[in-house]
Amino acid sequence: MDLNKDTTRLIETLLLERDELYTEVSRLRNSDIGTLEASQQKNSEYEAKLKQQESIIKQLTDQLAWYRSKLWKPQSEKFIPQDPNQRTIDFEGLDILPEEEVSIKEAEKELISYERSKPEKPKKQPVRLPLPDFLRREEEIIEPEGLDENWVRIGHEVTEILEHKPGELYVRRIVRPKYAFKKVKQCELEENNPEPLQAIKTASLPLLPLPRSNAGPSLLAELLLGKYMYHLPFHRQVSMFKLTGMHIPASTISNWFMGSSDLLRALYLRLKEIILASDYIQVDESTVPVIDNEKHRAVKAYLWMIRSVMNKLVFFHYDKGSRAQKVVVDLLCNYQGAIQTDGYAAYSIYEHKKGVLLLGCWAHARRKFTEALAEDKAGAEYALKQIGLIYKVEAMATDKQMTFQQRADLRKRLAYPILCAFEKWIVNYYPKVLPKGRMGKALSYSYSLFHRLTRYHLDGRYQIDNNLAENAIRPLALGRKNYLFCGNHDAAENAAIMYSLLGCCKTNDVNPRKWLTDVLTQIPKYNSDYSLDLADLLPHNWKKSKKLQ
Repeated sequence: MDLNKDTTRLIETLLLERDELYTEVSRLRNSDIGTLEASQQKNSEYEAKLKQQESIIKQLTDQLAWYRSKLWKPQSEKFIPQDPNQRTIDFEGLDILPEEEVSIKEAEKELISYERSKPEKPKKQPVRLPLPDFLRREEEIIEPEGLDENWVRIGHEVTEILEHKPGELYVRRIVRPKYAFKKVKQCELEENNPEPLQAIKTASLPLLPLPRSNAGPSLLAELLLGKYMYHLPFHRQVSMFKLTGMHIPASTISNWFMGSSDLLRALYLRLKEIILASDYIQVDESTVPVIDNEKHRAVKAYLWMIRSVMNKLVFFHYDKGSRAQKVVVDLLCNYQGAIQTDGYAAYSIYEHKKGVLLLGCWAHARRKFTEALAEDKAGAEYALKQIGLIYKVEAMATDKQMTFQQRADLRKRLAYPILCAFEKWIVNYYPKVLPKGRMGKALSYSYSLFHRLTRYHLDGRYQIDNNLAENAIRPLALGRKNYLFCGNHDAAENAAIMYSLLGCCKTNDVNPRKWLTDVLTQIPKYNSDYSLDLADLLPHNWKKSKKLQ
């Protein structure tokens, strides 16, 4: 009986221990599952933070590489691959028809063969050019020492040295003699000339640029050229005049500048009419610091530039420094023709305007891929190679001196197939890059504007890029580094007048000093006689008239 009790008690004890062990094991299992889930959640959070930090590090590394390239690397956008013979198009993963692939390979083969067969231009050896004959010569004779009657002169040696003297100010004295009428008998006066005669006669004073001013056309031209062509602020020119012994107050020069700007304003507006009447223009904008009297500091304002490509005319427009879309809408409201711009969103309003064809700029697209080289070397190099191929087409047309129609035909035959393949590559490559990275931005920029970028092949007159417009803006960039800012909105508008007219001289290869001096002499006559056309005074027409004379 006791044995049964002991057995029952042992069984109960064992069962109780098992229950406790089971409860402990269950508790441990549940705690392990919670710990595992917590650890997995922490790991996922760490992975998300790590990815975020890697993205930030990648973005900062790209920015650092971009700033280093801007500060210390050459700024040329020309891309030269490591092996220039390896200019192949990768068709892997592209949805290209067999006949498209054949035409693309043929275009690439023709470009490579032309590049290899093109004769190299001989390198010019530096040669010292003789000094021109029209320069005034001042002879200086140096006799050798120790001469006596035993020496006979047999010749001489001449060495010409180019010297310089500072600019000379001179006074132009206009002398007008006065004549008095002699006394005659009254009867003879009535018989010969019934009208009353003036007792004194003097020649009329010629028209001067600025009435009640002693500044002549040549001096005004020199002041304007000094600031807007050679980028010398007026206070520096005042200091230069002091070295010659002539002191001109700064306020006087400021008044001369404002008067000259008002004198040339009508010619400036006539230039605007001619440019907007053309059928192909390039538009760009650039900054110019202007003093804000309310804020008492210089603020960033904008000058808009329009270039008539075929007429080689340049026009700068200032509208209180605004870069808003309404400025270009008012400026080009009645324009009909092709407009070539960069990717600034303000120009997108002309995408669907009737009678307007919007063109893109391949130089801006290439610039984006150049900036992405440090981030995605393989993809950026491939894109730059394809852009380089279409530029090779332009170089071929230029070397062969093709007409506009021949250039358009060459573009359709060689460049257009490459452009089609490049567009498909952009679509297939974009999912492989970071959208917010430099490569992603370059692909997005190029694809969003690809319809504008490819329209240049429609007409041989159209340029592949907007570089001509950027070259026209370059004097503005140089000027603002020297005179730093414009005093107010009126001064900025006057600067636009000068940059427009002098820019036309540069693009038409006209001597700006001769042109501006002559125009300042003649323009008072044009402003007083509205039957004369101010367009005759614009640099391109002025040059033609001088050649005819």
